[in-house]
Amino acid sequence: MNLTIGQIAEACGGRLVLQRRANCGNEGKADGVAAGCEQSREAYRVSSVVLDSRQVTEDGVFVATVGERVDGHKFIGDVFEKGVCLVVTEKTPDQVETEHGVRADRWGNYLLVEDTFQALKDIAEAYRKTLSIPIVGITGSVGKTSTKEFIAGVLSEKYNVLKTEGNFNNEVGVPLTLLRIRKTHEAAVVEMGISDFGEMHRLSKMVRPNVCVITNIGQCHLENLGTRDGILKAKTEIFDFMADDGAICLNRDDDKLATVNEVKGRKPYFFGVEEGKEKSVYATDIVSKGLWGSDAVLHFNGALEEKGQEQLLVNVPLPGRHMVSNAAAAACVGSVLGLTGEEIAQGVSKVAAISGRNHLMRLPYYTLIDDCYNANPVSMKAAIDLLQLADTEMTAILGDMFELGTDSDAMHAEVGAYAARAGIHRIYCVGENAKHMYEAACEVAAPYQTVLYFATRQQLEQMLQEKRDEMIPHGSTILLKASHGMHFSEMIELRIFE
Repeated sequence: MNLTIGQIAEACGGRLVLQRRANCGNEGKADGVAAGCEQSREAYRVSSVVLDSRQVTEDGVFVATVGERVDGHKFIGDVFEKGVCLVVTEKTPDQVETEHGVRADRWGNYLLVEDTFQALKDIAEAYRKTLSIPIVGITGSVGKTSTKEFIAGVLSEKYNVLKTEGNFNNEVGVPLTLLRIRKTHEAAVVEMGISDFGEMHRLSKMVRPNVCVITNIGQCHLENLGTRDGILKAKTEIFDFMADDGAICLNRDDDKLATVNEVKGRKPYFFGVEEGKEKSVYATDIVSKGLWGSDAVLHFNGALEEKGQEQLLVNVPLPGRHMVSNAAAAACVGSVLGLTGEEIAQGVSKVAAISGRNHLMRLPYYTLIDDCYNANPVSMKAAIDLLQLADTEMTAILGDMFELGTDSDAMHAEVGAYAARAGIHRIYCVGENAKHMYEAACEVAAPYQTVLYFATRQQLEQMLQEKRDEMIPHGSTILLKASHGMHFSEMIELRIFE
């Protein structure tokens, strides 16, 4: 990493104490800075910055945070034994000894700050300023992760790319993602998720994206953001710290994003599905291959530098029309960052689904669509549309959607009715809020459809373990969809469908 102890101290403020491992000849003295170690603190480069004591490396930095279940300060003695060069702490050695029994004489260099979570963000921001690679920042109500995978896959055809892993898209995950970037990386793709005003502003301050991508403005986090206009306002905070020569890629098919005409004197690049003169990249001639993806033609309105590359046939390996839109977003970013049409097509074709997000699983008796990482009304309907592509019996197991605000009951009802009108053969609604989903589905369901309600996931699990083959005929395609807090993934871990 291109960071020194001195740069970290400058970024975070607080009190830096150098008392060993600083290569300055003052080991054991209480305040190495005052004892003439200024040169060493600037020369001493760190190898990594982590929150997890199990991930520390020699000459790394450990940021001790107080979590809901674990206080990282209890591991300070262990990480010094493993050779870290600095601990960032909000507790003094005496406090940690009192609370956790870690003797003060086991400590090495440390930086005492008021808030270690804030310090993590400050370090990430300082580190980002040392990097010259292009960073793509992605946000939106739905499809962030899938779009991230498409963009990273496309850019990997030309660059060595680092991308957000797992759910590291918040004010803890984003700085940790930035701090994983190394000199071997040539580009980075960073997912940025929020639930309230001001969060994106803080994320943008760290990421300082060269390319800003917004997938759509849906109906998530309405409890905090109020309306879709509120969501638009919060999401577009991503532009606050965009690079001066940055580019903006927006979904023109979204009515709210279509109103963004100019940002800091720069016109957006628009992408979408179906022709539009305003779009730099759009997809037509979409041929569905069912659950196994689509073929489409991507059109570039002068977005590619190569002549004769205005049209491009691509295979989108993930199912659903929305995935074609995600591929168009990736093509838009790829064209901005100088990829050829062939590189874009190759990158799109190699994308694979990840667990919890439209992940298609072939099981002995069923085909399972694992889309249980998160949910809101837009993504619920998209998942139901995806299930409709199956040429088998269809079962939708739908759970609560959280953070929908005052219209939550109506939105759950809307999803239930949508599933019934879509002709899904079996609709199993799970959770307290999903009762409204169940009631609405019952009102419009046809005689051939089965609609059942389960107050808890555990009730459904017990019923499936006892009567699975009666509830879901062999050969069926099953959709699992709910907000992350419903923990639907545990049904997969329990192998209930195998």
